[in-house]
Amino acid sequence: MFASRGGSGGGKGGKYSVEDLYGISKKPKASTSSGSIVAKAGTRSSKSSEQKTESEALASQILEAAHRLVERRRLELYLRECGLSLAECEAERSAMPYRNLGKSGLRVSCLGLGTWVTFGSQISDEMAENLMTVAYENGVNLFDTAEVYASGRAEITLGNIIKKKGWRRSSFVITTKIYWGGQAETERGLSRKHIIEGLRGSLSRLQLDYVDIVFANRNDVNSPMEEIVRAMTFVINQGMAMYWGTSRWSAMEIMEAYSVARQFNLIPPVCEQAEYHYFQRDKVEVQLPELYHKIGVGAMTWSPLACGLITGKYSDGVPECSRAAMKGYQWLKERVNSEEGRRQLAKIKELHLLADRLGCTAAQLAIAWCLRSEGVSSVLLGVSNTDQLLENLGALRILSQMTPQTVTEMDALLGNKPHSKKESRA
Repeated sequence: MFASRGGSGGGKGGKYSVEDLYGISKKPKASTSSGSIVAKAGTRSSKSSEQKTESEALASQILEAAHRLVERRRLELYLRECGLSLAECEAERSAMPYRNLGKSGLRVSCLGLGTWVTFGSQISDEMAENLMTVAYENGVNLFDTAEVYASGRAEITLGNIIKKKGWRRSSFVITTKIYWGGQAETERGLSRKHIIEGLRGSLSRLQLDYVDIVFANRNDVNSPMEEIVRAMTFVINQGMAMYWGTSRWSAMEIMEAYSVARQFNLIPPVCEQAEYHYFQRDKVEVQLPELYHKIGVGAMTWSPLACGLITGKYSDGVPECSRAAMKGYQWLKERVNSEEGRRQLAKIKELHLLADRLGCTAAQLAIAWCLRSEGVSSVLLGVSNTDQLLENLGALRILSQMTPQTVTEMDALLGNKPHSKKESRA
């Protein structure tokens, strides 16, 4: 493998072996004292066995590294012949992919930045600006908020940052959600009055002329479906929004909205925002794909890390600086400490081993797993610092590793794969 420069080089034919180069297998030096040899024979035999095992392991690692270097060199030569570089290909692999929002023509980054809990509350405005800047520079064009987040402060923070950065309005997508707007009876729900007034309030806080998508942030049993769809159509026709969608609606409710829209020549929803992670699967994997094929409704998912549970941060209890320790999140703390939570943490430990094997973090594996699902247009990330954001964006690099074999292995570890109606009948 390595040619000798001198005629008296080691090995056969003037070649150096890996052992010669790295000194992996060295013969023990002869001792002049025969008594010493007899006295230490047993110890030396044991040490020799250990050294042999270590040497074999080291030799294996060196040979493996050498093979990788050779393969990399071959790849570089091949790409050079094609007029490409390895750096360009690696950059392309980690570049942000864009997907259609459902069957609409709107192209959104497959990873978006959410503002729930963080903007206007958990993090400073300076950190919020850093997060948006890093996200935008890495290809993220989708930013999600809601009128209820931090009582409107999330929208104010988001709007201030957009104004300061001076980005072209046509280069990014802003979504907000309407339902909980204030304390008065008429300041919440999905009446025509609150949809229109609530969206006007959001636009004022965001300092924007329009949002790209306005979501109905849960269904309102007190408002007729026709009134909701007509109000959403009105705000779109008035130029206050480009599209409308649903959030936390059932498949039956979404289908009803679509039917009403078709009956009265109104505008139907294009997307459903749904919680989706290892332990919340049925809606996104069974119900929404059916709606996607029937009426073109896409999925924008949130909480890919199950509020941090999947990262393993709660394996040894609830840290003081975590979301579960925050005021108003007692429900999350109870969930972590429940019997079901402990079972989920046990499965997460096994998935961490799989992530190690794939050369990624647990968070990256969980996000890539979400992105592999049919009909998912974008996964919303919730982060509190730039390190977390960059780590999460790294999930794009392992999308190619979400092979059927890997997904099957993960399904076996989780043991909760939902079955479609066709599979159930079969």
